[in-house]
Amino acid sequence: MGFVEHPRVRPGTLEDRLYQAHVADAASARNTLVVLPTGLGKTAIALRVIAEHLLKHPTDSVLFLAPTRPLVVQHARSVERTLFAPEPLVLTGAIPPERRADLLHPPQVVVATPQVVANDLAEGGFPLPTFSLLVFDEAHRAVGDYPYVAIGRANREGPKARVLAMTASPGGSLRRIQEVWANLGIERFEYRTESSPDVLPYIHGVGVETVTVPVPVEVRHLAILLRAAVQRQIDVLRRLDLLPPGEASRRVLLEVGGRLHRRIEVERAAGTTGGGLWPAVTAQAAAMKGLHALELIESQGVDALREYFRRQVPPEGKRWAPSQRAFLMDPEVERVRRELAEITLEHPKVATAVRIVRDELHRQPNARVIVFSQYRDTVDRLVGELTKLGDPAVRPARFVGQASHGEDEGLSQKEQVGLLDRFHRGEVNCLVATSVAEEGLDIPSTDLVVFYEPIPDVIRTIQRRGRTGRARTGRAVVLVAEGTRDVGLHRAAFARERRMHEMLEKVQAEALGGRAPAPPEPKRVQRVLSEYH
Repeated sequence: MGFVEHPRVRPGTLEDRLYQAHVADAASARNTLVVLPTGLGKTAIALRVIAEHLLKHPTDSVLFLAPTRPLVVQHARSVERTLFAPEPLVLTGAIPPERRADLLHPPQVVVATPQVVANDLAEGGFPLPTFSLLVFDEAHRAVGDYPYVAIGRANREGPKARVLAMTASPGGSLRRIQEVWANLGIERFEYRTESSPDVLPYIHGVGVETVTVPVPVEVRHLAILLRAAVQRQIDVLRRLDLLPPGEASRRVLLEVGGRLHRRIEVERAAGTTGGGLWPAVTAQAAAMKGLHALELIESQGVDALREYFRRQVPPEGKRWAPSQRAFLMDPEVERVRRELAEITLEHPKVATAVRIVRDELHRQPNARVIVFSQYRDTVDRLVGELTKLGDPAVRPARFVGQASHGEDEGLSQKEQVGLLDRFHRGEVNCLVATSVAEEGLDIPSTDLVVFYEPIPDVIRTIQRRGRTGRARTGRAVVLVAEGTRDVGLHRAAFARERRMHEMLEKVQAEALGGRAPAPPEPKRVQRVLSEYH
């Protein structure tokens, strides 16, 4: 294995990979969007581009943006460890605005969260013209009102610094990649997959396994009751001519809710109360609660549903919302709650996940494992069950976001960084995590990723799977509850990923032909069109 030889790169710190060199050369010359599978070295490409830029522009500053503080800290460490450069300055919300301004003295490498930079730009306190290279990590976020959009706009209107944008998955639609392209001022597209000829020699591979878990009869029975409760609310919406015939999916119900709230706003603006719409609002909200309860019992477990019901009941002395009353006092839901109190079994997914983790860590004592779940209740349950094993080979820890909800405490960003360090050292060898661990974790030794449930979002699927297979062959295991929505979600995830790659190949062909993707229509027009389709 050879290493990069460059005046600005510390010897022996950066593996020399041909595809990374090709992409970095292209990105040094033009504003470039790099789409590269997680684990194939987007950070290494950024370091090579930064090194070349510092060599050619020694009096300019570099801005390296990443969505979260743990990721910012990791990138700053990579810059410090790899490059002959000024000590990187870390800028996050933990530093007060008045102090941030005092710390900016070019030439520098500034590693920052985009919220901080966007806020300071809005206040006129960030010297963007002193930066001649902007690196956007997790660039698929550069849509809507995410701060990357404001920073990209300020750069296009001002200094026009070189842009390097990086992501493992820009999204499953051409519209989204068009929006990223336009918002960041992209000129060139560099796309690689695991099967690209210049990438193949470096692939360790990820074996994806689907484990189908049978659902107990008792759980199926509760699901049937919850479906009946949801259908009762759907029937209300149909009687009000708000739903067409056919299956009412979560997406359709969300669209109904959006239309209802827009109509209420219009009526209020016209001086009316909108009160005639409230029965429909109540039915829509109660149906959404029922769908969520159904998802919990089918894909998460009995305890998760119990906890959800507990949180739905208002504290003593607090007023019930109409949707809470409509949901909890539905005859089928009341029956579910009564039967739930008598059930002692747990969803077999819990035992399956615990067994998979335990077997992996016994088979490979130095392995690292990440278990992903959508819900904190499930995270807590899995950590508890893994801890109850009393097995010194299994050292689990909970990894969640910062937000706290009552007794459910989050982890501060400092705690997240500390936990990642412990995971890297092996003091903890199994992270049980929510979506906060999907993006950007620099953990090359992760051997196994477990999806407690499949997810339909193509970006998040790729991000989760990409936590493994970096330094050696890895495994990804997806748990699918038999005969539930898990089956459709799992199938949809593969289909959407296939369509995404087909779309990216088309974009690459157009880019190589000198044609950039057409910019997306203005959002106002998109919203108007969506009203008619």
